[in-house]
Amino acid sequence: MMPLRDPAAVPFTDRADAGRRLARELARFGAERPVVLGLPRGGVVVAGEVARALDAPLDVWIVRKIGAPGYPELGIGAISEGGLRVVDRGTADSVGASDADIERIAQREAAEVERRVRLYRGDREPPDVRGRTVIVVDDGIATGVTVRAALRALRQRAPRRLVLAVPVGAPESLRALLSDVDELVCLEAPARLRAVGQHYRDFRQVEDDEVLDVLERERRRWVGRVRERRAS
Repeated sequence: MMPLRDPAAVPFTDRADAGRRLARELARFGAERPVVLGLPRGGVVVAGEVARALDAPLDVWIVRKIGAPGYPELGIGAISEGGLRVVDRGTADSVGASDADIERIAQREAAEVERRVRLYRGDREPPDVRGRTVIVVDDGIATGVTVRAALRALRQRAPRRLVLAVPVGAPESLRALLSDVDELVCLEAPARLRAVGQHYRDFRQVEDDEVLDVLERERRRWVGRVRERRAS
């Protein structure tokens, strides 16, 4: 894990800038021919820059937050594609979320996970990560509950090395995720992270069309690289 730094100023212009800067710290993994997975939506934009710089394939991994009843922005858990579910029991209990509440919300979010899998991946199979170095990228980590679900679901698929890479994150959340990864790379970790977006000059919402554009651009690049290697 990189030393955690407390930035004195807004460090990133936008997600693409964050991805390029993150890629420089991840360059040492390039020789391992990693698979780069972005967490939609914003994480895919960051991951696209990482995949291009490392000359690696890009795909998505879908995960959705389970929000607290009446307070959907407060994550009390998350559900990943493949069905793995993580619940922060302490937070759930603190807001009075019952098992029935969690189940109801989780079922709704599971349907959204499936919708996004179909939208972003179509009829392609999930990425084959067995025995590979996998770099999971998001645009930032506040509580870490959603990324934990993604990491645990991917761990079940037996990667050789599981790396979490983010431009910015809350130190406490990052430390809590160390047990779920083989390595964690984070560029900035402000002592008091109020909102991930405060550490970007441009943190506009990423729409589905932009995610699809990044995925298609990187798919074409990777297909071209594979053809070049076969022809050489």
